[in-house]
Amino acid sequence: MFDTSFYINQVIPALNKGLLVSLSLIFPSAICGLIIGVIIGTLRANGKGIFSKIAAGYATIFRGTPLVVQLFILYFGLPNIGIYLSPYLAATLGFTLCSGAYHSEYIRGALLSIKKGQILAAQALGFSQWSSLVNIILPQAMRRALPGCGNEIIYLIKYSSLAYIITCIELTGEGKIIATKTFRFTEVFLAVGLYYLIMVTLAGWFLKWIEKKLYVPGFGKNR
Repeated sequence: MFDTSFYINQVIPALNKGLLVSLSLIFPSAICGLIIGVIIGTLRANGKGIFSKIAAGYATIFRGTPLVVQLFILYFGLPNIGIYLSPYLAATLGFTLCSGAYHSEYIRGALLSIKKGQILAAQALGFSQWSSLVNIILPQAMRRALPGCGNEIIYLIKYSSLAYIITCIELTGEGKIIATKTFRFTEVFLAVGLYYLIMVTLAGWFLKWIEKKLYVPGFGKNR
């Protein structure tokens, strides 16, 4: 039987509290991760020498190791060398670095999809290589990378639930606390799942809106 009072008095207040923490993790991680992704992706696609190798190494490490391991190293491992991070900072840093590595792959692929003839034409018109990249190539690449980067933001919303394993009590953490106290795991985690579903759905609508706003007739496919 559906127990309305249990949800109203215990589950919803606790999950709303956890939701605020989750959002405070997701927003800065998404923004900073995208910025890092653009920088690293650009270096991987157009960089030379040591910078290109550093960017490639960063992407390899953070795409090739589990996020849980990265969080454990940041929160439990760094104190061994005298670096202490709060649970929130460790979680945000871990999500940002991991998300940035995946964004970089989408950006790199999008940059490589732009024909090199555009750079040559821009340089013939007097643009430097840097101005050609910033003003001509990167805006096109961002449009092409947007679906992939949007998908990574959706993933970020869901894997933000891992923050509780390093004692940053967000939405999933609050749900686990209530479920452990009441032993009503099914009801609690159905509610937790609904919260994530709503967040992902809203983010999906927003990303679709961004795609439509940035759509240029004749460039790509209008969805």
